[in-house]
Amino acid sequence: MDGTHRGGISLRSLSRGDVLEALAFVIGVNVVGGLPAVLGGPDSAWFESLEKPTYYPPELAFPVVWTLLFTLMGLALWLVWRSSRDGRRLALGLFAVQMAFNVSWTPVFFQLEEVAAALAVIVILWVLLVVTIEAFRRVDRRAAALLVPYLAWVTFAAALNYGIWRLNA
Repeated sequence: MDGTHRGGISLRSLSRGDVLEALAFVIGVNVVGGLPAVLGGPDSAWFESLEKPTYYPPELAFPVVWTLLFTLMGLALWLVWRSSRDGRRLALGLFAVQMAFNVSWTPVFFQLEEVAAALAVIVILWVLLVVTIEAFRRVDRRAAALLVPYLAWVTFAAALNYGIWRLNA
């Protein structure tokens, strides 16, 4: 069972307050996750000059995928936040740490132009994310499942980062 402090959550049992609270988590994670992009991104001359791996997706994929992932992350975080199960505080702390690594990748890669350092950041992020998913699983299996697409994308992003590093080192 996923024991939350208000009982199991189903769509029928959600109050207006629950929906607004969940929405606040979703918006919050999207804002925090999106802030580094304000500093700069793939439209720089430096990035455009880099050789990219053949599996590099169209630029439009990144904001679409990240918005979806940050939304799922916000919902997962909300589910854990509402829980009264043992391990909740650890899960929330791990989420905060992995999120710090998530938002640090963009400035390291794009502003500092440190492809190798960014690769190290994303590898650490990947490990922290696996640990966070396990911590979320102990609190609420649904929350852990909501983070699986994020892990898949971070895995792909790490492969992209590695490919760019290898092609331009």
